[in-house]
Amino acid sequence: MYLPIPKGVFAKRTSTPIVYSLLVMIRGIIHSLGSQKRIAGGALILATTQFGASFAGLIRDRTLAGTFPPGIDQLDTVSVYISAFRPSDLLFQMFVMSAFSVALVPMLASHLAHDRKKNMDQLLTKVLVVSGIVFGILALLLMVFMRELAPLFVSFQGESLELYIRFAKIACFTNFLFVAGNAFGQYLIVRQTYWAYGLTPIIYTVGTIAGTIWLTGAFGPYGPIYGTVTGAVIYVLVRTWSCMKQGFVVRWNKDKESWCELREMGWLMLPRMAALGAMQFQLLLFDKVASGLTLGSVTINAYARNFQAAVVGIVGIALAQSSYSLLSQAIARGEITKFKSILRKGAFLTVGLTVPAAIILALVARVAAMIVNLNDAQIVSTFVIALGLYAISIPFESLNHLLLRAVYATKHTAVPAVLTVINGALAITCAWIFAPSYGVFALAVGFTVGQIVQMVGLWGFLRLRVKKINN
Repeated sequence: MYLPIPKGVFAKRTSTPIVYSLLVMIRGIIHSLGSQKRIAGGALILATTQFGASFAGLIRDRTLAGTFPPGIDQLDTVSVYISAFRPSDLLFQMFVMSAFSVALVPMLASHLAHDRKKNMDQLLTKVLVVSGIVFGILALLLMVFMRELAPLFVSFQGESLELYIRFAKIACFTNFLFVAGNAFGQYLIVRQTYWAYGLTPIIYTVGTIAGTIWLTGAFGPYGPIYGTVTGAVIYVLVRTWSCMKQGFVVRWNKDKESWCELREMGWLMLPRMAALGAMQFQLLLFDKVASGLTLGSVTINAYARNFQAAVVGIVGIALAQSSYSLLSQAIARGEITKFKSILRKGAFLTVGLTVPAAIILALVARVAAMIVNLNDAQIVSTFVIALGLYAISIPFESLNHLLLRAVYATKHTAVPAVLTVINGALAITCAWIFAPSYGVFALAVGFTVGQIVQMVGLWGFLRLRVKKINN
């Protein structure tokens, strides 16, 4: 997207310098916003697609709540559906995304920065095979022992517990598909191909919506999760096709470099495993606590968190993802000044956009309840307060996404992992202690406290880290 400047303006630029300068500036802004290769352009694309994903998520939540009303549906299908993904999510985040999020993008970006495409392909191929085997074995074991483990994860009883066990087994297969989907997603981030990366989550969510609408009549409560699996299959196929269109070719050989990178990735992921494990364990315990409260508590907490996460995704994650490849390439080239500039720009944009967004979200909480089809008066009141408490965390969590990627770009994972564990520990402690008295509100407060502490720690550590690299 490029705005041409009329020739006449160039011809008269000496007589009308202000007009000429203004048009040049406008052209530069539009070009920046329209380019995937720039922070603003990449962030705009990711924000747009994240908004689409969040909007699709709201439709999904509304459809689920309308089909299986929280507080009325005695099977508590929506709460069961939400909770069923937590165990396999825990394994997926710890043993797959821990490697992808901290090491794969910087390593691929380093090859891209030095024009080593074959090395990129070889590394991604081996990552796909190794991660697929590791997670496949773990997911299979979880499915086999799910009946014995389920009471540790949730407090459901009777038919709800049986439905949870069956859903959780299906969720294992869904996350297995995401191994390939997320590996290809990291490749798309490095190549700064953000449209394909951002549109696929929308497709995945549409699968759940379609399953709820068209499959529930035939399969009852299994309709939504069958639709979810279908969406996951399409998600993987689209990302695979997009990577191949970008030139990815499966390459497998015995070169030592890519195997050395895999070993390095293994060491780098260990701290991140603890960090992501703490985050997922936090979600597991939140569901364990909420499923023992009044009917629909899991749904209330999840829906409030979804609205909060929508804002974080549209602004915080979009800016962080758009900056990640650029931060990694700047470090790979030793351009510390450029690294600082990218980080500073991302931080200012994040704070400037998330603070007003958090205030607006808190003010429209009742409208949010209507959007997701919550009708029971008590449930709506609880949801409004919970969402207001979650909204406070938006600027802090958004900054954490940017700061984490900035630290990962320097190939350091230990301190961020410790801070993430502290974040999760604080959230879990608040939930466990105060939930009996304050219900789901304790979950929101604990989450916010953890995010604030993590942000302060990351900011302080990153300053020391950059100073050390620069020296």
